[in-house]
Amino acid sequence: MKAAYYRQLLFYGLPGLPLAMLGLPLYVYLPSFYAQEWHLSLTVIGVALLAARGFDVLTDPLIGWANDKVNSRIGRRKLFILLGIPLLLVGLDYLLRPVDKVDGLYLFTWSMVTYLGWTLISIPWQAWGSEMTRDYHGKSALAASREVFGILGTVIVISLPFFIGSKDNTALTLDALATLLWVLLPLSLFPALVWLVERRQGRRFAPLRKVGSILSAHPAIRQLLPAYFLNSLANALPATLFILFVTHVLQAPEQVGTVLMVYFLSGIVGLPLWLWLARRIDKSRAWVLALVLSVAAFVWVPLLGEGDVYGFIAVCVVSGLALGADVALPASMQADIAQQMDHQGNPQTGLLFGLWGLLTKLALALAVGVAFPLLDWAGFAQDAATQTDATLLMMALLYAGLPVLLKGWVIWRMWRFPFREVDFRDYWEMSYANALYSARPATHHNERVQQHED
Repeated sequence: MKAAYYRQLLFYGLPGLPLAMLGLPLYVYLPSFYAQEWHLSLTVIGVALLAARGFDVLTDPLIGWANDKVNSRIGRRKLFILLGIPLLLVGLDYLLRPVDKVDGLYLFTWSMVTYLGWTLISIPWQAWGSEMTRDYHGKSALAASREVFGILGTVIVISLPFFIGSKDNTALTLDALATLLWVLLPLSLFPALVWLVERRQGRRFAPLRKVGSILSAHPAIRQLLPAYFLNSLANALPATLFILFVTHVLQAPEQVGTVLMVYFLSGIVGLPLWLWLARRIDKSRAWVLALVLSVAAFVWVPLLGEGDVYGFIAVCVVSGLALGADVALPASMQADIAQQMDHQGNPQTGLLFGLWGLLTKLALALAVGVAFPLLDWAGFAQDAATQTDATLLMMALLYAGLPVLLKGWVIWRMWRFPFREVDFRDYWEMSYANALYSARPATHHNERVQQHED
């Protein structure tokens, strides 16, 4: 039994590695690559990527909803994943290794194809994980496995330029990454698609026009989704400003890779602690404590200045330890809600994780839309050797001040989360009792009624 359990964790988690390797190239490297190597204007790049990402945001809930409805002999989750693999790999190849006739339309088209393939894989994959077990803490273990491999994938991308000697050559880095993904993506998905079983779904699904009312009627969804969005925004702000902060506040651009590595490796180290704590005090309370730890680290950031690299590394270690809870526990809580809705006759697992993806991407977009204009307003100059005090203050407030406020609201909100393990167990015990009552023979029931009447 233990061997089968660990095999399931391994096979389910593996695809997280190549899928996470897409984040930095698509969100960080791509704009500068097309500007420097293909001489597209920043306006053309911005419009093309904004349109592609707008399309990407809209497709998440639609693909999740469609994936819930579709059935096939191989399973609805596996079907969408198989459709997404060639789309993602071909789109990524054209995007990262363009040959000729590169313009805004080219960038938009292949970005859109890549995002579509990515979504066709990631949304069903997350939904599938929530359906693999009915165990309350088993869902946390599956989410943790997925996120550990995801963090490892991010670490590989950060390390790749150093391993292949392409630190100052973005084109060579992206070419190597495309080759690596052609190998890793099919290999990582193969064990799950072949050996992991997908639960069959034979229920009717609500029409799209009724989905909003069904979701809004669930108190746990009304509480979890806004909290997840605001926490994602709180995480996206420092992620967006990380390189600028290290470069212009700490004046240590050569330490960017090292500090990122420390942060993500701390996340892997911290994950087992949060899983253990979730078993002792429940998932929502463990997540709240992780948020408190993250806030305790970030409040010191405004005190950092030029040369304070070790102080910043300490902040990254502490906030990195909290990262494990941030990436695993909310997703596991979402899986609990999806399981309850499924049992109540409203199966919306794919849609829920589609909304999850939409909120994540909206948070990333909003972080850029808020941070950069405010920095510009404060007088930030990318090429300046030093920044004004007002600019540095604005960067500190955006990097740490606003995230602390957002996480503070999430802490207050999630401490009273209405769906904890005791509620989960009570629900299933009540459901089991009702099922037993409904399954009693009618004749036995009639005999008792007759005896009562006599």
